[in-house]
Amino acid sequence: MFTYANSRIEELDTKRQSLTKALADMSDEAVSLEHIKRISGCLHNWDSIDFEDRRLVADGLISAIRATRESVQIEWKI
Repeated sequence: MFTYANSRIEELDTKRQSLTKALADMSDEAVSLEHIKRISGCLHNWDSIDFEDRRLVADGLISAIRATRESVQIEWKI
């Protein structure tokens, strides 16, 4: 009985740690309201903003880009 209980406790603890890490990762990726307002302003004036502002917009909207010769995959934060 104790062996089963210890095994189950280990399983549940591993799952808890995984969920805690996933929650922390989501919190790290959360975009602040101020950042959203800045991104929105930049999108409305895209043709007139400089490269640095465009880079900040991309950083705020894109998590990852995977490109091969055949395809491009964009992982969005939104």
